[in-house]
Amino acid sequence: MKKIRVVELFAGVGGFRLGLEKAGNKTTKYEISWSSQWEPGAKRQYASDIYISRFGDKNHSCEDIQVVVDKKFKDIPHHDLLVGGFPCQDYSVARTLSQADGLAGKKGVLWWSIYNILLKKGRNAPKFLFLENVDRLLKSPAKQRGRDFAIMLSSLASLGYAVEWRIINAADYGFPQRRRRVYILGYKKNTSIWKSISKCKDKKDWIIKDGVIAKAFKVKTDNIKVNEVEVGLDPVFVSNKFSKDMPSKSPFENSGVMINGQVFTAKVEADYKDRYSVLGDFIIDEKDVPEEFFIKDSYLKKWEYLKGGKKEERESKDGFKYFYSEGGMVFPDALDKPSRTIVTGEGGASPSRFKHVIRTKSGRLRRLTPIELEQLNMFPKNHTAGAPDITRAFIMGNALVVGVIERIGKSLRDCM
Repeated sequence: MKKIRVVELFAGVGGFRLGLEKAGNKTTKYEISWSSQWEPGAKRQYASDIYISRFGDKNHSCEDIQVVVDKKFKDIPHHDLLVGGFPCQDYSVARTLSQADGLAGKKGVLWWSIYNILLKKGRNAPKFLFLENVDRLLKSPAKQRGRDFAIMLSSLASLGYAVEWRIINAADYGFPQRRRRVYILGYKKNTSIWKSISKCKDKKDWIIKDGVIAKAFKVKTDNIKVNEVEVGLDPVFVSNKFSKDMPSKSPFENSGVMINGQVFTAKVEADYKDRYSVLGDFIIDEKDVPEEFFIKDSYLKKWEYLKGGKKEERESKDGFKYFYSEGGMVFPDALDKPSRTIVTGEGGASPSRFKHVIRTKSGRLRRLTPIELEQLNMFPKNHTAGAPDITRAFIMGNALVVGVIERIGKSLRDCM
C-alpha cells in the first residue's frame, strides 16, 4: 500500500485527519506522521487534549508552532503533504534579511511558520500542500485588497510551488452547513500535477474541469471569464505595491490557478444536482436534550429582538448619535434547509443574534447541542466530549466540514 505521509498543522480536533483518513482506498493511505495544535493564550489546551484522546499522543505537539520551527525543527519529520487550517491574519512583509533564510518584519506569523517549514526543509520540502482559510483572505486587507493572498502566492511561487484554489460553500454541494471557506492546494515543481498545470495551454480548463478541485467539485462551464494577474516571485515587492492602483476590489475571484508567479482567476458557480442535507437531518430527540439548552420564557423577548430587523438611534461612547439598522433573521432556524454557519460564539445560554435556535416537535425553542454542531461539521458524535459545552461549541465554530476535506483528498490521491 502506498502511504502519503502527512503533517497536520493547526490541527484543532483533527478535521483534516478525519477527512483524509476517509479519503484513502485499498491502494493508497493518508498517514499522519506529525501533528501540531496550540491555542495561544488558552489556560487549558482543550483542542489538543481532544485530539490526543481520539488519535493518541504519538508524534503530536502541543507547543507554539513558531517555537517548534525556530528551536525544534528536527521534530518535524519529512513528509509528502502538509495540511492545515491556519488563522487569517495580516501577512504584510516589511523587509528581507539578505543573509537569512526567512522573511523579517512579519505580522502574519502563523502563515510564515508554514513558509519557514517549506523553506527549511529545502530539497525535502513536501511535494503537496492542502490549506484552508476563511474566504475573506482573498480580499484582505481593506486598504490594499488581495495583498495578503498575493503575498502567499508569491511566497509559494518563490519556493517552486504551483497553486490552485477555490472558495467552496459546503451547502452548495449537499453538505449540511452553509460554510464558505477557501481551499488551497500546492504542488512542488516537477511533480506530475505541476507538470500538468505547466502543459495546460488554456488555464481556464484547469479551473473548470482538469484541476484537482474541479474534479472534486464540479462547476458550471458557461460564460467563464479568466483574468490574469502577476504576483511574481518577490513577496516583499508584492507587500509594498500589490493592488495599490485598485484598492477597493481584489483581483482574485473565487477560483484560480498560479504557476511561476502568473495567476489565472475566474468566478465560477457550483454545479450540483444530487441530494441536499438539511439541519433537520441532524436534530436529536427532544427527550435527549438537557434542559439548559431550552430557551427560558423570560429570555424570549431578548432573543426575538436580537434576531429581528431594527433601525434605531444609538449613541457612541463619545456622544456621537447615529442610526443603526439590520435586517431580520429567520427565527427559529428552518429545519428544511442547510444550517447557517456555525460560529465560535455558538455556546452558552445568553441570547444572541448568531446562535442557532430551533423549534422542537412539542413547540419549545432551544439551542443546538454539541453533538448536533459536530454532526453539522460531519464529525463523529461526541468527538469533542470531555470539554465544557461552551468550549465544544467554540471548537466547532473554528472547525471545517470534514466531507469537503474527504472529497478533495480523494481527488488529490487520484491525481498524484
